[in-house]
Amino acid sequence: MDGKNDATSASQRISVSRSAGRWWNDVAARQGRIAATWQLLSALLGYVRDSTPERLGQRYGDAEYDWDHRVNTTSAAVGWRDRLLGVFHSPYQPTEAVLFHEMIGALSAQARFDFREFIFIDVGSGKGRTLLMASDYPFRRIVGVELLASLNHAALDNLKKYRSDAQKCFAIESICGDATEFLFPLEPIVLFLFNPFPESGLRHVIASLERSLREHPRKICVLYHNPLLEHVLGESAALEKIGGTHQYAMYMSRLEYCTRTGSGLIPYGPRGTLSPGRG
Repeated sequence: MDGKNDATSASQRISVSRSAGRWWNDVAARQGRIAATWQLLSALLGYVRDSTPERLGQRYGDAEYDWDHRVNTTSAAVGWRDRLLGVFHSPYQPTEAVLFHEMIGALSAQARFDFREFIFIDVGSGKGRTLLMASDYPFRRIVGVELLASLNHAALDNLKKYRSDAQKCFAIESICGDATEFLFPLEPIVLFLFNPFPESGLRHVIASLERSLREHPRKICVLYHNPLLEHVLGESAALEKIGGTHQYAMYMSRLEYCTRTGSGLIPYGPRGTLSPGRG
């Protein structure tokens, strides 16, 4: 069995009941069993409400983007099982194009980085709209990681169909897998998060990011859309906040966290940019 089929099989084995159990245990550990039970019932009630025909139209969201680029990135066609899994992982919702470009523009202005040196990574990439929008910028490459096989298949299909005169990056891939187990590449990174995990999952990813920074010091920028769990990033010794609004938060790897290694200091340029070192 090839790697793609392995990932698909793993995704299909995701259990709704086990996902609900892990979600309940995570909330119960932080807030108590009664609060966890009430939140579970509330989440399931919200799922039922969102399944009514009256709510279907709302799930089309920014359909103009799909029409303009002949892709399928709205949440309207997501199946009931994947939507239910989304209750306990993260519900699929595409990022609006105008807001995405606003966020990237603000991050570029604050962090002052060269797109050509950075990999753009979207964890919880869904049908791949963010990957497509990121291709308007000359990133070194673009990577999406999506847990659910059906959404990843849609993303792969969208990558094949997408056409835009504004596209500047063509090295794009979408991986089906658990983003909490993703190994960060060693190049500088722009990490995009659209509230993709419950708190335990986000803490796991940030811990992995910290380990990667300790082992391979480099510049990493984090763009967190809908930052409901921003306190997790704020508690990290590896990250410092550099800006944001009520819709998103921007973080960057701390200079003092990344510069000291076992062999000494890594030279940095302006605003934490890695400068060439002497061999």
